[in-house]
Amino acid sequence: MEFEAVIGLEVHCQLKTKSKIFCSCSTDFGAPPNTHVCPICLGMPGVLPVLNKKVLEYALKLSLATNCSINNRNIFARKHYFYPDLPKGYQISQFDLPIAEHGWIEIEKQDGTKKRIGITRIHMEEDAGKLIHDDKRPLSYVDLNRTGTPLLEIVSEPEISAPEEAGEYLKVLRELVRYLEISDGNMEEGSLRCDANISIRKRGDTELGTKTELKNMNSFRHVQKALEYEIRRQTALMLDGQKIVQETRLWDEAKGITLPMRGKEEAHDYRYFPDPDLIPVEISAEWIDDIKNGLIELPAQKRERFKAQYGLPYEDIRSLTASRALADFFEECVKKFNNPKKVANWIMVELMKLLKQDALDIAQCKIQPQHLAELLLLIDEGKISGKIAKDILEKTYATGRPPTDIVNEEGLLQVSDDDTLYSVCKEVATENPKEVDKFRAGKKKVIGFLVGQVMKKTKGKANPKRVNEILIELIG
Repeated sequence: MEFEAVIGLEVHCQLKTKSKIFCSCSTDFGAPPNTHVCPICLGMPGVLPVLNKKVLEYALKLSLATNCSINNRNIFARKHYFYPDLPKGYQISQFDLPIAEHGWIEIEKQDGTKKRIGITRIHMEEDAGKLIHDDKRPLSYVDLNRTGTPLLEIVSEPEISAPEEAGEYLKVLRELVRYLEISDGNMEEGSLRCDANISIRKRGDTELGTKTELKNMNSFRHVQKALEYEIRRQTALMLDGQKIVQETRLWDEAKGITLPMRGKEEAHDYRYFPDPDLIPVEISAEWIDDIKNGLIELPAQKRERFKAQYGLPYEDIRSLTASRALADFFEECVKKFNNPKKVANWIMVELMKLLKQDALDIAQCKIQPQHLAELLLLIDEGKISGKIAKDILEKTYATGRPPTDIVNEEGLLQVSDDDTLYSVCKEVATENPKEVDKFRAGKKKVIGFLVGQVMKKTKGKANPKRVNEILIELIG
């Protein structure tokens, strides 16, 4: 009997505002515990929250980028539950009137086809604090710095059919929030957190099965692995004639399994009601239009333009548009050295290798677009070899010095003078008579060894193309 999975994701995205959602406390990450707090985010009696306008602006940007309908009037509500890191005993969120509903994003499946995943709603809310558990004693500590940090919760429709689709959905969503510059989308630091609801049913059935909720997974890999395991677990239970229990489960990365966290009732009684301290949010059509008109080119749009404008392979385009900063770097470089494929290759291979080894992104790199364009022009004009260019790139990466300055100061200009090259080529031919005889006997690949010997003698400065021609002329 075949089964199919039905998956819905609830993603919490921490916004990159300087202050919290309802007070002026800093949102900086990594401060000493309980230092970025005030009576408002601690929920002291008599305090009055005030909405941070930047949070509303960021929410509108994401809502428009995900094709949602904006609710011009939306309401904050109190969501009641009790937990040590929730000082008020309730969370300010949105319930029946969120800021946006009925949107979608498009993902690319493994077979290359595209699929739209519906978005049920996007709403604004505040984050809770953080519990820190003592490894040696049965104690937990509460850090309330994160309390009141602004979040957007993005709830998908249950239209995801496979763990791979869930991973792609999350990647597209993270790409969007980074392009919009509303969040850093860092799952490892908790800026992007994902809960997944998953059930299975007989293929072709329309009714949903009993779901389990997987909580707080902090990487794309964990989400995908947890869903894969849960599909296997639920399928085995169904085949064995057992019932699937509705519950919340946690992913144990070390064991590669999900474990029960708590049983789940059919519905939580959060006792939602409109927050009496916050007036309804009224959003004018003019402001929505202003934000819509000011939206930057989104990733999918950029990929389509890159395909038409630069004629690059799809995989190159995906790599170059992975971040807004990287796409901008590429385009600035192409303006100065008009060879898109060559620019793309150097960015994706040589430059990304340097960035990866230091765990940096392009925005932190000392190499500027004009530096790479300058380097490629030096190669194109025959002034330096590709090998020396790689060494120069590393020096520019480390110091920020322009390639031309490095070439001039270190005497790295390529040797293309025929008299000099003839002299070195004759010397190499004389020193390697066996290889010369092999070449004359028809083993043409030997020429590569001889060219290498010339390059070695000239410390990589000889023009390899001219060396190849001279050697063939001399020993052919």
